[in-house]
Amino acid sequence: MKSDQVKKGMQQAPHRSLFNALGYTKEEMERPLVGIVCSYNEIVPGHMNLDKIAQAVKMGVAMAGGTPVLFPAIAVCDGIAMGHVGMKYSLVTRELIADSTECMAKAHQFDALVMIPNCDKNVPALLMAAARINVPTVFVSGGPMLAGRVDGCKRSLSSMFEAVGAYEAGKMSADKVEEYVNKVCPTCGSCSGMYTANSMNCMTEVIGMGLQGNGTIPAVYSERIRLAKHAGMKVMEMLEKNIRPSDIMTKEAFMNCLTVDMALGCSTNTMLHLPAIAHEAGVELNMDIANEISKKTPNLCHLAPAGPTYMEDLNEAGGVYAVMNELSKKGLLNEDCITVTGKTVGENIKNVYNRDPEVIRPIDNPYLATGGIAVLKGNLAPDTGIVKQSAVVPEMMVHEGPARVFDCEEDAIAAIKGGRIVPGDVVVIRYEGPKGGPGMREMLNPTSAIAGMGLGDSVALITDGRFSGASRGASIGHVSPEAAVGGPIALVEEGDIIKIDIPNNTLNVDVSDEVLAQRRASWQPRQPRVTDGYLLRYAALVTSGNRGAVLDINQIK
Repeated sequence: MKSDQVKKGMQQAPHRSLFNALGYTKEEMERPLVGIVCSYNEIVPGHMNLDKIAQAVKMGVAMAGGTPVLFPAIAVCDGIAMGHVGMKYSLVTRELIADSTECMAKAHQFDALVMIPNCDKNVPALLMAAARINVPTVFVSGGPMLAGRVDGCKRSLSSMFEAVGAYEAGKMSADKVEEYVNKVCPTCGSCSGMYTANSMNCMTEVIGMGLQGNGTIPAVYSERIRLAKHAGMKVMEMLEKNIRPSDIMTKEAFMNCLTVDMALGCSTNTMLHLPAIAHEAGVELNMDIANEISKKTPNLCHLAPAGPTYMEDLNEAGGVYAVMNELSKKGLLNEDCITVTGKTVGENIKNVYNRDPEVIRPIDNPYLATGGIAVLKGNLAPDTGIVKQSAVVPEMMVHEGPARVFDCEEDAIAAIKGGRIVPGDVVVIRYEGPKGGPGMREMLNPTSAIAGMGLGDSVALITDGRFSGASRGASIGHVSPEAAVGGPIALVEEGDIIKIDIPNNTLNVDVSDEVLAQRRASWQPRQPRVTDGYLLRYAALVTSGNRGAVLDINQIK
């Protein structure tokens, strides 16, 4: 066993003395050591229940003959971090979590791991770490929040942000906003729509690193505790069979992820995280392939914010496996991929059926003939621009309007709430990319303000930053190259006409190449917004959004 390096032999006698100090018995020391990576804390609603999940996992590991060893991972609540300097620290935790988990696992030579994440960056971070460490690993998340209810209708966190926009527009009273505050987030768990956390937990199930229900069983259901126990037992089976992340996270498995992503209508952040995870797994995942997959993959789900259904509804309809079963009817999945169940994808989904054709549309009656996400390119986004097309109203699929240019999120929000943005405008928020932010902030506040003020069907928003999975509308993010490195988005001027054509995957500014060249000749890099601490190091190392914003030592000039 790998852990013998810290347990057996005369040279390891000092190590054993330290295990004695921890209270481990000789019998426990003779069993495999299974690291339980838990991101429990008391600031993230999606993580406040992870102590219970961890205890259930530990019981499952022990029942199956292993010795569970708990250690922590950090987590940031994107909602609480939203709209201020805190959001600069959200995406950047992905690398911190991956790095620290790698350090703990390799320093202590665990034989296997169970990862317990839940929210936006923890899931991809721990998948990245699992790929690096490459010992048998199973994931079990904390599960999604139940939807709230206001006036008899289901609501979620995106409704809360939009309520603020409605208040600013004089369309909602302060008392009504407070009612939303008290009702839209009623339980622990990751926020109840198909936002980034739930998108990535579903992707974990699709790629084969989590058991059935990992992405959809609500956090407050006792079924989630049972799932955690089974995860603990399953990792011991994987250890016995020597099934590793490198066996599971293959090129074909990532293609399955992109396909199911399109069917589910996941957060655009999956287009940031999947390439980063693939990078760690030694798989090249070029986002150019996303449109090819989208063209042949129908969009089967319209979960919030795209529609009126929530994660609890997806769970009742059969969950992720039911969506995969629908896709398999047209041969859209590689069913031979191995998973943590020890079975193939095809074996896993064989007997799982769609129990609600309104939540999961049948393959022959989709919401959209194409997938939920589109990659746009053009002279404004030579590498990529990402949009969740399933959450765009039909009248905004093709749009042309004047650029309203802002060099930070705060200035854009002030203009939107000040009534200076009018129907037809294209709001451009730049210098918010991975380097420029630094940290590639999510723009949920401006998109929610636009929606809440009734401009969602007439105003587009473009940024080199990114959007929350809770954002809806013509919100195009991840524009690469970003402004901080001289990408064309840095050259846009107030009043330039921006042309958006989502069906044809194009994003252009109506300015000649000659004029753009003149502007580029006079462009000067901006002084860094951050001059110390972790963000300074991050900005020096991070790559562009189209590469997954991974860190690369070659970025240092």
